[in-house]
Amino acid sequence: MDELVVSTDVYVAPEEAYEFLLEFPRYERYTEYLDRVSRTHGDGGPGSRYAMRFSWWKLTYTARSEVTEVTPPTRIDWRVLKDIDARGAWLIEPFDELPADAPADATEGCRVTLSIRFDADSADSSSVSLPPLVSFGWVLDKVKGLVAEEAERVVRRAVADLEGREREVSLTVRTDSEAL
Repeated sequence: MDELVVSTDVYVAPEEAYEFLLEFPRYERYTEYLDRVSRTHGDGGPGSRYAMRFSWWKLTYTARSEVTEVTPPTRIDWRVLKDIDARGAWLIEPFDELPADAPADATEGCRVTLSIRFDADSADSSSVSLPPLVSFGWVLDKVKGLVAEEAERVVRRAVADLEGREREVSLTVRTDSEAL
């Protein structure tokens, strides 16, 4: 399994961060390659399902995901339902006290972490219609390289939207894979 973990500090109440992250369809605004997110079942809690339409290069793909468990206001777990073994979580950890580098107007905050685990070797090559002479292995190698970049972009843009302002966002990124 490959793993990607992206963390940053957010200066809003943990409950506000949790509710914001639970509203999954807004994610399409944060990424370059996600065109549309549609909730196909549920209310955002466990059992809720989403169709996420991605496009990159000459390819389009719709991923199907499901929220598997929630622990308000600290955790949202999800998994991909088909074509690849992938799962992840949003983790929200409240601060006991604000960090020294918090914005001057901050009154509360939390550490928000996006954790993703996936088995690239489990990807189903029949799930994508490829142009002639393009190998699935080539596409998979290119996409794996985009995963960390996209995760960082999503977290940065979500923080700006959540806090209602642009600011320099310090990210901690950890990967357990040679591919990322």
